[in-house]
Amino acid sequence: MMFSQAKARPPRSLPGKIRQCGSTVVEFAIIAPAFLLLMIGIIELSMAYFANLTMQHAVREAARYSVTGNSDLDPNASNQQRYQAVMQKMKDSSMGMFDKTKPVITVAVNGNGRPGNGAFGNAGDIVVITVNCSWAFATPLMAAIFKDNQAHFVVAATMRNESFGGL
Repeated sequence: MMFSQAKARPPRSLPGKIRQCGSTVVEFAIIAPAFLLLMIGIIELSMAYFANLTMQHAVREAARYSVTGNSDLDPNASNQQRYQAVMQKMKDSSMGMFDKTKPVITVAVNGNGRPGNGAFGNAGDIVVITVNCSWAFATPLMAAIFKDNQAHFVVAATMRNESFGGL
């Protein structure tokens, strides 16, 4: 006896199954741009916050260096000046963010601003270093939220000068 080979029937498809084909791709196409925009916005805000924290660290390090009265970090070895040495310390401590934040630096000694090379006062003076920074955004979405297409922030450090000549 030979058994007849019966061909298996394909299962019947449900009536709505055929109309669902490709709906996942359409849903992804609708959601993906919004999701990517959200992710890019989070990354850009994180970068601005990182710049703020990095510049705060750099200003604190520069203020700490300035109160010691040293000037050995000035790139001009023949005529070292304290102001240039403090600015170099700030640049070195900023992890490359100094130039990207377009800083405007203000120094006040005992409540009075002193521009120039003698900007950090004498022993016992209180020195305030304030830096106004701005962070430019890369995407138009984030730039539209902030004034002038940039995030503006201020970082500062206040310290009292040490006795420069020792005790």
